[in-house]
Amino acid sequence: MSGDNRVRFSQHTLANGLRVNIAPDRVAPVVAINLWYDVGSKHEQPGKTGFAHLFEHFMFQGSRHVAKAEHLSIVQGAGGVLNATTYFDRTNYFETLPSHQVELGLWLEADRMATLLDAMSQENLDNQRDVVKNEKRQSYDNRPYGSFFEKLMAASYPEGHPYHHITIGSMEDLDAASLEDVEAFFRTYYVPNNAVLTVAGDVDEAPVIEAVERYFDPIEPNDSLSAFRLPHDEPLVAQREIVPDDVPLERVHVGYRSPAFGTLEFDALEVATQILAGGRGSRLHKRLVREEQVAQDVAFFALPLVAGSSVAAGWVTVRPESDAAAVEDILDQELARMTREPVTDDELARAHALIESAELSALSHMDEVADRLSMYTTYFDRPELINEQLGRYLAVDAEAVRDVCAAVLDGERVTLTYAPRNEKEAVV
Repeated sequence: MSGDNRVRFSQHTLANGLRVNIAPDRVAPVVAINLWYDVGSKHEQPGKTGFAHLFEHFMFQGSRHVAKAEHLSIVQGAGGVLNATTYFDRTNYFETLPSHQVELGLWLEADRMATLLDAMSQENLDNQRDVVKNEKRQSYDNRPYGSFFEKLMAASYPEGHPYHHITIGSMEDLDAASLEDVEAFFRTYYVPNNAVLTVAGDVDEAPVIEAVERYFDPIEPNDSLSAFRLPHDEPLVAQREIVPDDVPLERVHVGYRSPAFGTLEFDALEVATQILAGGRGSRLHKRLVREEQVAQDVAFFALPLVAGSSVAAGWVTVRPESDAAAVEDILDQELARMTREPVTDDELARAHALIESAELSALSHMDEVADRLSMYTTYFDRPELINEQLGRYLAVDAEAVRDVCAAVLDGERVTLTYAPRNEKEAVV
């Protein structure tokens, strides 16, 4: 990073629509290559969920010039690391390599964008379906409180809403998916005019853009691709559920609809979550865990979603000797206080300091710089937000915090109380 902490970068757009950010930085002899596709679980159709996440796995199963699983071995053999993630609003693929291997990383990403379907087969589809099923069992079905996120989103958004289902998708939908279904999904979304490529690190701009053009320019765009349109965004309907589960302690989860990521109101909400649950000095931790000692732990966070609205959510894990209803009442008292009273100057300064520390720490890593440039370009077509976002957080004042809390926390909510399953229920 430069001395004033601003990220220097240039922007380019290829003839096929691929948007490219290049951010030279000589801090270390490494390069981060980051490719975001504007496709996530919100783009999936009813009855065909889980496809975006399925492709997170497919993208490592070979292409025309790369054998199955060879992408991983090539990058690691060159001294690099790589991974991929899927979310409601996007999918990203990324690798960090020694800087002299930048063309290798670009070629690998271009080859699978252009020719992944050459390696697609029924065997691959069946194999990766089984991998995803095992992932769902490990991350959701067989993990204590693991179904919380799935239940929260299903309750927060009505059936048919793009955020109603989570990225893992429906196992029934994946079982029913045909090879033609998944091939059509790839042809629609994994195209240059639906992607953002960022290269950040110890590189020179001119040779990088020349390599990008050489590898990516020949890839055909999808000229029929249309922008995502939110079909409907009805308000949340209050719901309450007791969830018997194989859990050690009762836990009360709550969720509210909130402003979308990218708005000033969402910025204020993120500051509010630091005041509520940002570490041991936060309001919820101080009262529930330290002072009254009725909770084992607490959390409260804003989930960044860009289509229409987002979600603010949290939980309190109840200590064995405490009563869940009484703990929920204390939680409600603290949430209500955020909607009525301005937070103190000290609380606001502490929240700002926590956010500033996290932002500056993140932007000291090339892989995070690349990821954020891709994110701000994909979501808002404004990569310059990488240099503006911290200032936006620090401009949030006590009035903005109170206003967003009143708008969010005075609204309807989802309440899910997880309770240890008794022996009779376990047998049944």
